[in-house]
Amino acid sequence: MKKAVILAAGEGQRLRPFTVTKPKAMLSIAGKPILQYVIESLEQNGIREIVVVVGYHREQVFDYFGTGEQFGVEISYVVQERQLGTAHALAQAKNAVKGEFILLPGDNLIDGETIAKFIASHPDAVLVKAVDNPSRYGMVIADGGLVKSIIEKPAEAESNIINTGIYVLSHRIFEYIDERLDIPDVLNGMLEAGHSLHVQETRGTWLDVVYPWDIVRLNDAVLHRITARLGGTIEAGVMIKGQVFIGKDTVIRSNSYILGPATIGENCEIGPNVCIMPSTSIGNNVVISPFVAIENSVIGSDVNIGPASIVQNSVIDHGCVIKGHFNACSGEAEVKIGDEWHTVDMGIMLGADCRLGNSVVTQPGTIVGNYCEIQPMKLVSGTLPDRSHVY
Repeated sequence: MKKAVILAAGEGQRLRPFTVTKPKAMLSIAGKPILQYVIESLEQNGIREIVVVVGYHREQVFDYFGTGEQFGVEISYVVQERQLGTAHALAQAKNAVKGEFILLPGDNLIDGETIAKFIASHPDAVLVKAVDNPSRYGMVIADGGLVKSIIEKPAEAESNIINTGIYVLSHRIFEYIDERLDIPDVLNGMLEAGHSLHVQETRGTWLDVVYPWDIVRLNDAVLHRITARLGGTIEAGVMIKGQVFIGKDTVIRSNSYILGPATIGENCEIGPNVCIMPSTSIGNNVVISPFVAIENSVIGSDVNIGPASIVQNSVIDHGCVIKGHFNACSGEAEVKIGDEWHTVDMGIMLGADCRLGNSVVTQPGTIVGNYCEIQPMKLVSGTLPDRSHVY
């Protein structure tokens, strides 16, 4: 196996507000875009010729990955102008691949071990995994190592074995796409035509991000495998325990306490007297003022959090400026995404470039869109659309 195709054109509407400003594949988990984990997994397995199908906010993928040289791979791009489905996305790569290739989603967290054995499979083959909630995915019915059918989001799950969206394919799949928009439909068509589709199960890492709070879950999973490195400047009286990564030119001021796993990016100023608890990721160029406590949260780059603030089980996107005494405590809440209601334990999901005044309190389960402004001393709950102003 020498070549890979990665599908990274989608938006991920259920992940708003975070996917308003970036494609789903570029969501940051533990300091890196999801797509980077996929590319690194391929490189670890010796697959360095990669075609990336881009579409929504594609300029961000171009700018970050370029030709792939810094990641040890060669990346070429094809564009899906309209995001009509996974098969339609793959069809755009027809002239960019020859022979056999591995196809992967660019918006799922995949590590090298997950695909290590699978890349030796003969086409056509699908990688499957046992999960607790199969109704969210495509259920795979198999017998004797061969797929019988793939059922998308079944109302009643007959099996907990689901389709990961990772395939080893031959070029003949392009003959069956026709007007079909999604790859499972194409594969079912191939089965009906008499072709065999092999199946292989993995127990490796394969994590999907569907809803905003899934970012926190994936961040926690990745952080438990980081390698500690203490860059920058660490002042006297700082206590660091566990696996903690600190980037260059970052300053950790005196009497701060950091309990890993945690990662802090480059050129940050943390403290003094800041408490960072496990499963927290902090981006680059972040300022965390004194007496702030952060736990199990993802803080984007270029964020400024004022003094005496509390952030739990939350995601704060890039560019936000939050004044002092901000309180985003976590708790159980009913949250509506589209037409779906979910019971989750979370703090706030805060979009990019928001401005929050002093002493703002957000109730558990609050979702605030991008470019919002909230005046001081406000209690916020529910969901606020982009560019909201709370006076």
